Formats: sequence, C-alpha cells, structure tokens
Amino acid sequence: MLDLRADSREAEIRELEAVADALARTPRLATLLRYMGEKYFSGAAEDLTEYNIATEVCGRSRSAFVAGEDAIARVEVHRLRKRLREYYANEGRSHAVHITIPPGRYVPTFNRTLIPETAEAQTSVSPATRIMTPADAEPQAPAASLPEAATVAPSRSRPWWIYISVALALLIVGLAIPGLLRLRRPHNATQPTGISTADHEIAPPLAPGSNAALRIIAGFTGQPIRDLSGDLWHSDRFFHGGTPWPNAGSAIGRTSDPLLFSSWRSGDFSYDIPLKSGVYELHLYFVKPAASDADRADTFNVSANGQPLLRGFDVNSDALGDNIADERVFRDISPAADGILHLSFAHALGVPMLNALEILPGMPHRQLPVRIAAQRTAFIDHNGNTWAPDNYYLNGMLSSVQQAVTGTSDAELFGSERYGHFTYAIPVDTRDQYTLVLHFAEHYFGTGSTAGGAGSRLFNVFCNGRTLLENFDIYKEGGSLHLLTRTFQHLKPSPQGKLNLTFEPVVNNATVSGIEVLDESR
Repeated sequence: MLDLRADSREAEIRELEAVADALARTPRLATLLRYMGEKYFSGAAEDLTEYNIATEVCGRSRSAFVAGEDAIARVEVHRLRKRLREYYANEGRSHAVHITIPPGRYVPTFNRTLIPETAEAQTSVSPATRIMTPADAEPQAPAASLPEAATVAPSRSRPWWIYISVALALLIVGLAIPGLLRLRRPHNATQPTGISTADHEIAPPLAPGSNAALRIIAGFTGQPIRDLSGDLWHSDRFFHGGTPWPNAGSAIGRTSDPLLFSSWRSGDFSYDIPLKSGVYELHLYFVKPAASDADRADTFNVSANGQPLLRGFDVNSDALGDNIADERVFRDISPAADGILHLSFAHALGVPMLNALEILPGMPHRQLPVRIAAQRTAFIDHNGNTWAPDNYYLNGMLSSVQQAVTGTSDAELFGSERYGHFTYAIPVDTRDQYTLVLHFAEHYFGTGSTAGGAGSRLFNVFCNGRTLLENFDIYKEGGSLHLLTRTFQHLKPSPQGKLNLTFEPVVNNATVSGIEVLDESR
C-alpha cells in the first residue's frame, strides 16, 4: 500500500532543504531553518524554544541568557518569517509545499498549496543532501509568515476522498474562526488605524514590577504587539487624564515602523509608572497631524518627577513639519522616592499630545548606543549588538538586493544600502557629545557586469552644519563590495536633540549601509 504520510514527509524534507539552499546569502537564517527542521523531523518539536534557539543557534551563553532582556531569538525568527514570505511571493511561488512559522511560535508548519502536483518535482534536491545540524552549510532567502491553512488544487489524478477531506477541513476551520477571534481579542478592545497585525506579532501580556524595558503606545487598547525590531509594545496604561484618539491613517515620515504613531493621548495628562530603583533612559515619541493653523504656536510642557524635560515644546517645530515622526531622548531617568516615575504633560499655548513612550535600563550619564542598518529587519552582529532596521530617514531609497560585502565579520549587516539624496535625524540627549561611525560599501559600480570605477560616485556628508566628508569616493578608497568605515568624534547635537545627517550627491547617488552613534560621556 502507498504510504501517503511517508511521501508527504519526504516532500516536506525536500522543501526545507530547497529553501535552506536558497538562503545561501543569509547563513544565519539558513542555520536557524535547518535547526528547526532537525527538531521537527526528529520528533523533538517541543525543544524549539526561545532559550534553545538563543543558546544553540545564536551563540548566547546558557548561564547568562535572559529571555526578557535579550530578544535575539525573537528577532532572528522574525527575520526568518519575513524571508519565507518574500521567498514564497517570488521564486518559491510554484512550490507544492510552503513553509511557515506561525506568529508567537517556533515550530515550522508545512502547507500544501493550490499548485498542481507537477510543481512538487521542482523542489527536489540531490539525494545526497541531508537535513542538518546547526553547524552544517548555511544559506539565505526571503521572508515572513504565510496563511497557516491552504487548500489543495483539484486534480484528475487525485481520488474522490481527498476532495471530501478538504471540504470537511474547510468547514471545521470556518466554524472555528469566530470562536478563535473571540479568544484573541476582547469584545471591547479596539485597534487604532495604522497597526497591521499582519506584520507585527501578537505577544504575551506585560509583567509589571520588573526593571526590563517598558514600551507603551499612548491611546492604544489592543493586545501587545512586537515591532519590526522584535520589541514588545503594550496598550496604554499607568495614565491619568487625557483623551485617546486614533491616527486616521496618514503616512508618517522618518520612521521604519508607523506602529508607534497609530494613536495619541491628548489633553492634560500624566503617567505614574512603577519602576525598580536604578537608572533608565526615556524615549518619547510624537507626531503632529496636519494643522488647520500651521502658523500658530502649539506648545506644551513635559516634566519627570517635577523636573522639566521639555519647556514650550512644539512637535511641528521640533520635527520640521506635520506627519513627521519626532523622538526625544533623556538619559539618567530614575523613579521618585515612592518607586514611581511621574511624567506630566501640561498645556502651555497648545494641547499636549503623546504617541508612545519607551523606558530602557540605562547607563549612568551616558546614552545607550544607537545602531542602524540600512535594511528592513533588525540584525544581531557577531558581537551580540542589535542593529535596528533603517530609521529616522527622509528621502532616498532602500536597496532591494542583498549583496555579500567583504572586509567585515558581518557581511549580511552591510549588504544593503540607502541611496540617493537623503537625510537622517537621529535622536540623542542634548547634554552630551557623540562619536558617529558611518559604514559604506560600493554596491553598484564595479560589481559584476556594471561598469564604472573611481570617480563614478562622489558625495558629501554633513552633520549639524559640519562637513564630515567631501567628494567621498567609496570605490577609490576600497573598491566594490568592500566595507569602508569612517569615524567622527565630538559631534554636538542640535538644540532639538538630533544629529542631523545630510547625504548630498555630487556625482551619482550618495549611499550609506550602517550608522552608529556612541555617547562620549564618562
């Protein structure tokens, strides 16, 4: 008798190996996918936990890893989900089996598609190919989660009982969906316009009373959601006064994740946030909607434990326009003697408003490092540092092709670029000076069949009026696809708490692949 389960298992194994081979240029993700497959096919799916992934795949210490403080496993699994979604939207579209990783889980699922049976042969690999150990050869691909249940296309070669089974399965799923939706969201919960749960994982509820990072979306009443860096954002809490209201869906500039600006709390209001004693870093997020009277000052004051943080603060002036994300950073924040951080938002000439707040365990008298990669997902480098997705920019374009860059231990990290004529406004504490590290690679000229060499690309870089680079020629300095790093010290922020970077083309487009900002305070 034909063993259908064995055939299905073989098809799943072939698909996993085919996808892993397609991931050759992102070996970290290929290793993760093979590790998941090894556990799944060996019957040890219960071992696919955040702790095991962090320590067995990502190199974290078994004795020191703390899941609540280190998001590396969640970030890497999130990156793999996105790569899978991209893969099956493009070169893997015709495959008969699609692999997904459901949100909130680490166990892969294998779904049959609407592709005829002949497509399954396209995913076959050499019989010599085996399934993995984390040390096996590694690959790259594209990304994120797909529908968990897919139907099977009618085919004359399939027996009648398959159609009946599929119909029954669809009927059961249809009956179950309303109940599942009631379980996932309370009847009185609302989700402001602008938050898409298709791209953000639903995450566990907040555990109060810790000194871990706390992230709150003001005015939001939905379930906790992870942003594109893998960080967890909660519904509004600890507030007194004010009124919540949703963003009507306007596009927001200078942010990689409009999730943070999907709603507001406005009016005179305060937050009383319980914290363990210690030093924290406070981030406040604002955006001003298009105003009917743009010439009128619209200011308010912000204080922490009775001490002023912002006086006469005007979001529009600070961000240089409507619908532009603005972030202010304050180091050395601590709870008051009662163990509460008291934040107050009070009117001056206008109505206070807040989109989100973030409290991070900090360093005394120093801001935490800022690291930005010119790509759409977060990245953990070989030293364990987290690089956020491209953020704080206006204009320019993000490359869609990932290149292999030499001269670095993190070739994937600098394998993409923002190019064109563009700016960054990177938020920092106004009291300090900073070291800026810019990472470049020539991704176009002199690569493959593309002509061009020295002089093909020239551009300038400025920071708050200071010239950092003039007629900079990446190819002349390092050739193509080779990392160049330039470091600039003693940079002072603007009065608005920004390092304003301008990348100005001279010949062809300006470009950058990574940005680091390091506080010089001791």
